[in-house]
Amino acid sequence: MRKYMNRRCFVSTLVGATALTGITWHRCTTSRKPNFLFILVDDLGWADLGCYGSTFHETPNLDGLAATGMRFTDAYAACPVCSPTRAAIMTGRHPVRLNITDWIPGDDPHDRERIGPQDQHELPHAEVTIAEMLRDNGYRTFLAGKWHLGGEGYYPEDQGFDINKGGHEMGHPSSYYSPYRNPKLADGPEGEYLTDRLTDESIQFLKEAGEEPFFLYLPFYTVHTPIQACKRHLQHFQEKAASLTAAMPDEREEHAGATKLRQDDAAYATMVYAMDENIGRLLRSLEELELAERTIVIFTSDNGGLSTMARNRRAPTSNEPLRAGKGWCYEGGIRVPLIVRAPGISRVASICCEPVISMDFFPTMLELAGLTVLPEKHIDGLSLVPLLRGAEQLPRDALYWHYPHYHSSTWTPGAALRARDWKLIEFFDEEKVELYNLKEDIGEKNDLASTLPGRRDELLAELHRWQRELDAKMPTLNQNTEES
Repeated sequence: MRKYMNRRCFVSTLVGATALTGITWHRCTTSRKPNFLFILVDDLGWADLGCYGSTFHETPNLDGLAATGMRFTDAYAACPVCSPTRAAIMTGRHPVRLNITDWIPGDDPHDRERIGPQDQHELPHAEVTIAEMLRDNGYRTFLAGKWHLGGEGYYPEDQGFDINKGGHEMGHPSSYYSPYRNPKLADGPEGEYLTDRLTDESIQFLKEAGEEPFFLYLPFYTVHTPIQACKRHLQHFQEKAASLTAAMPDEREEHAGATKLRQDDAAYATMVYAMDENIGRLLRSLEELELAERTIVIFTSDNGGLSTMARNRRAPTSNEPLRAGKGWCYEGGIRVPLIVRAPGISRVASICCEPVISMDFFPTMLELAGLTVLPEKHIDGLSLVPLLRGAEQLPRDALYWHYPHYHSSTWTPGAALRARDWKLIEFFDEEKVELYNLKEDIGEKNDLASTLPGRRDELLAELHRWQRELDAKMPTLNQNTEES
């Protein structure tokens, strides 16, 4: 059974969490700027971690991190697919404002009712990234892993990173085992696992960090497809999967697709475990190098877990109790895990239920680094520092998503808005609007659009106002299908 919260809350409890890491939890007396370790996992679902309720996957190190920091229950990716969210993290700006609204380069079909709008295939140089901001203020900047924000000329080293290990235009690895066929990462010895290698590179950077503050950005390629098991853990999870009893249906119909309802994929579980295992190595390295007390750790995902696909394909995970998954604007596609540990600022074992989103990381890191907050640049983000210090809310009323493209998960173009407990989704092809109360219905099962038309119309008008304000690009009717 999964443990989850579907009500607004903010609690903080001390559970002896300091014993988990040995960190002394006080503000550093040195004037040195804090370091940042930002870990971004690809396609990791909200329910994929033990501390978010999973009983099949095993994540002891991340559960320990949550016990020494703050766990967010209502954190969101800026988009249900990767590149837009990554651009939002880098800039503090909404994907619509950046005109990066699909994964790069996208896959807009030309045989559907609508044609998706043409968006950017790289993060423009005119945008200021958090790496550039920190580098220009004395930070060493390092990336190991996935970039997916443009090709030659738009690589991480062109966008503020001093060192780039593995970041290029591809959104997934050719293989999780060497040879990687990655132009930005030399092949390792036979049998080397990519998640291990990216962590090795990160630990080496830590050892060479010196006295300058650093921004270590570790966007793992895992757990994106291809699903390739970490072989050293496969037998354990195969035996665990074999011991499960089928207490519920394995799939549920979702529009034209199907959503996986159980976590029982042994290969995927090994990828989650290897990711957690390597994060444990990183955290231990911070302690051994006496960096933990002045390093802020941020852990999150770029979109929801891959649980919804065409009916002839099998998804690797389940986001239950959330509806649908990657590619969808239902909660399973956009709600993600988020853990922040900021020594001397965040409370140990605290839980925050305020809705937050990818654009918030840019101003958060600026404020934590003691740098001037620049709202004209990170215009769509708010600093999370007040929440880390104990505040219950941020000064905003709504979050917005605009995904005007088709996706292989069977999503069709649409948009969504969350206003406190209310969630509205508009499907463009069907010309349909759905309304949910997330406080009472985290699984988005009870559509209230017809029973609460006043609330529906109010939120729909707000969504349309926001789209006009940001000049959101809309799909156009496909003339070829109209004529046929």
